[in-house]
Amino acid sequence: MPAPGTSALVVELPAAAKVLALAAEVEPGLVRAGLPPHVTALYPFLPAAQLTDAVDEAVLALARAQEPVEVRLAEVVTAPGFVAAAAPALQPLADAVCARWPKVPPYGGRFGPRPPVHLTIAMGGTDEQRATVAERAAAALPVTDRAETLHLVVLTEQGWQLRLSAPLGTLAQ
Repeated sequence: MPAPGTSALVVELPAAAKVLALAAEVEPGLVRAGLPPHVTALYPFLPAAQLTDAVDEAVLALARAQEPVEVRLAEVVTAPGFVAAAAPALQPLADAVCARWPKVPPYGGRFGPRPPVHLTIAMGGTDEQRATVAERAAAALPVTDRAETLHLVVLTEQGWQLRLSAPLGTLAQ
């Protein structure tokens, strides 16, 4: 679990709740607690102590420059310890976020400078549990949702807390 003071930029996809519920049926601990179904644009983002009004405004400006997008989750992706659904429609948003904050590598650089954007379905557990989750998730896909807001969330002692919601595509309004 990340330390309190960690922040992230995420896009919620409530329609994916049913896929996460299937994973939780296999083993509740496979599903990350504290955030609704989401795709991460940048994690970790800046430490909470570095979040200022200027950062908030930069997030808002970036979001205004991106259009809302339909996100179709159709492909299950697996890796050691991990089951996800690919979310390629949100790659341009994640790329824009990473370009705006180039000194903040996604996932600390563990997966390269441009990891594929995804909805995490399950993390951890046994190989058998993850295989079951992957099979159930594949049967439940595709799932479609509309990405309309970029959220800045911060991990506190009480869990993830919303700091800012930045609507996408409001530049011309």
